[in-house]
Parts: sequence; C-alpha cells; structure tokens
Amino acid sequence: MELFPIHLLFIVVLMNRYILGPFLRRLKGRRFERVDDTYRPRVAIVIPLFNEGQGIYHTVKALLDQDYPSELLEIIVVDDCSRDDSFAWATKAAEGHPNVRVMRNPENMGKRKGINRGVRAAEDAEIIVSVDSDVVVERSAVRQLIRRFVHPNVAAVGGRTFVSNRHQNWLTRMIEIKFHFAQKWLKDLERSFRQVMCLSGCLTAYRRSVLLELEPILESRAIAGIPIKYGEDRFLTRQIVKHDYETVYTLDAFCFTAAPSTLAGYFSQQLRWRRSNLVDLICGLSHAWRLHPVITVHYVSQLALLLSYPVVIVHNLLNGEFWDILAFHFLVIGLLGFIYRMETRYLPEDRRVHPVSFLPMALLMPVTYALFTPLALLTLDSGSWETRGGPTTAPAPSPVPAPAKLTSNSAGEGTPS
Repeated sequence: MELFPIHLLFIVVLMNRYILGPFLRRLKGRRFERVDDTYRPRVAIVIPLFNEGQGIYHTVKALLDQDYPSELLEIIVVDDCSRDDSFAWATKAAEGHPNVRVMRNPENMGKRKGINRGVRAAEDAEIIVSVDSDVVVERSAVRQLIRRFVHPNVAAVGGRTFVSNRHQNWLTRMIEIKFHFAQKWLKDLERSFRQVMCLSGCLTAYRRSVLLELEPILESRAIAGIPIKYGEDRFLTRQIVKHDYETVYTLDAFCFTAAPSTLAGYFSQQLRWRRSNLVDLICGLSHAWRLHPVITVHYVSQLALLLSYPVVIVHNLLNGEFWDILAFHFLVIGLLGFIYRMETRYLPEDRRVHPVSFLPMALLMPVTYALFTPLALLTLDSGSWETRGGPTTAPAPSPVPAPAKLTSNSAGEGTPS
C-alpha cells in the first residue's frame, strides 16, 4: 500500500497514452487532422551537420527528389565544424543544384545555433523544415507537412521516423516496435488538443517567423552557465506551445533513420533523451497550467512517474520483489507486442518485425529507469552533441554510389494515416 500513489501515477499515464488518446483520435475522426492543399509557401530545408560522413549525401539527394515544387524549395546544410569528411560529401551532393547551399560554422556551436544560422540565411522562406543529417526523407514528406499549416496559429508540424535498419539485430528490432508505439499511440492525446510537446528534429516544419521570434531564447539556453546542446527539439517545441502557438503531428510525413545497433549506443541515446525529458518537464512546470487541463494532468503525471519509477524499482530490489515487477513488465510488453502484431499484420515481411522482438524491453526498461534517471539528474549540465564518437579522419569522397532507393514497401504502413 505504501507505493499506492506511484501505482496511481502509472495508471494515469497508461490511461492517457493507450486509452484516452486513441479514443479521442477515433472520436474526432476526420476532424482529428485537418489539411489545406492550396497552401504553397516558399520552403527552406535546414540540415544541421556534424560528423555524418557519406550519410549527408544521401540525405540531400532524397530531399532533392521531393514532390514539392522545386522553384519553391531551398536546401541549406550547416556544417558545425565536422572533424570527418562530412563537409566534402555535402559539397558533393550540392554540385549542379543551385537551390542547395552548404555553409560551415566558424566554430563548433551546437545543433540549435547551427539551425538558427540556417534560418537566418533563408530570407525568402516562409516555412523552415528541419531535417537531421542522418535521415532519408520520403518523397512526399515536405508536401504532407506543409498541408497541415491550416491556420496562422499552427507554428510547427512534425513527422514520423521509421527505423531503416530494423532487421539488423535484436536491439534494432526492439527499437522498431518501440518507435511504433511512441509515434502512433503516445502522441494521440497531445494531437487531440494541438499541443504536441515534442516534435522530432528528424523531420519537423516550422513557421520561420516563429523561429525568429524565439531565437533569443533558443540561443541563450544553458544550465549553470553551461550551454546545452542536447534536447533542443523538445525545448523548442515547449517554447512554441508556451507562446500560445499550436503544434501538430502527422503520420503521413515520414523519414528513415538508423537506430543504435549496440547496447552502448542505445544507452548513450537513452541517457541523452532522459536528460532532455527531465530538463524540459521540470522547467515546463512554471507554465504547465496554461495548457489544456487534460494535457496539464498528463504532463505533470509524466514527470512525477519519471522521478518516482526508479524508487519503485529500488524498493522492489531491496524487498526481494524484483521478479514481481519484472513479471509485470513482461505482461505489459507482451500485450503491446500482440497489439503491434495485429496492427502490422498486413505489411510486407521486410516492413515489420516479429512481436516477440519487443520482449527485451521488459528488462531494459526498468534497468534504464533505475540507472539513467539518477545519472541524468547528475549530468544535466552536459554540453555535448553526444551523437558521434571521437574525431575521425577520412579522405575526400571518391565517386559516390547512388543513394539507396525507397521501394514501394518503404512508404510506411501502406498509406500512412
């Protein structure tokens, strides 16, 4: 009984994510996601670049193939003093394309300041699409993002990310299913009230005017005087919502990125995301009351659960009840695996993984919560990009093979909806 409040928090978060959110989506039907196919603004795609190597070439080439009018589209790559051959690959991709610009920062500034520099350079653009340097964007993505700007108060529209290396090993298969729920289910509640609290830098479109309005806040982000270079996507989204703009998310615009294929890479990613979650959930308490009441309850309960869940795990360990909580995790994860199987049963084999692949999450989830939540709290002032290893040296690119083509099976779950 002593842990009853924590159990109640778990129920509230679970209800909001897996029951209330999907219920509201189905209740609203076609009104859930409005579109405007007459809106055709000038668009600048800004790609912050750091130690991506040949990957940036494929990213740019996929963007050049967008089905958005080329005369309204510009691509700006901002290299943040990469220590490998990324700048050379970006320059190679820009050859013969006057609408592609490659810029290089005078010093390492971090992802957010790099994006801000690209935004300032895109003087003719009305919409800025932010794309990570390690993704391949599906051909219709830009158009699908733009058609969601149905009202001047819509300041940002985010897209979905698929795992391109889902079949590499057990870890990438697990992450594929995790992404499925994180993007298809967990955002439904926030989408219902047009207050999505985190839009991924992998693929998100913003009104340039709003980015310029918020630039002083984005440029000065720091903890204990140390500039923070992680979690900029969540921070930016929160600032947009804080300033009374609407944020939207769609499954119809999507891209592909490689997930961590080693536990070291996965743990590094989870630690970085945990810091981001803690910093912005805590800092957002000052204005959480301004959100829709349903979102406020969801917001506060998420933070409370994030902080208290490690206590549950430690409590069970000290009382010899860890196997009980582990069994509960396997039960929940097994149920989610079954749901995943039902929702993806119509997909081709190469576009889905076996639902049993999600079972390792039952062990990794309590481990990462118990270890990384306290560690994240102790290292909130980290200033690193934390997306690449140490410095690398590579020769300038030789003739480049064509980027991997997106087959008909790559276009999401049939027709994304």
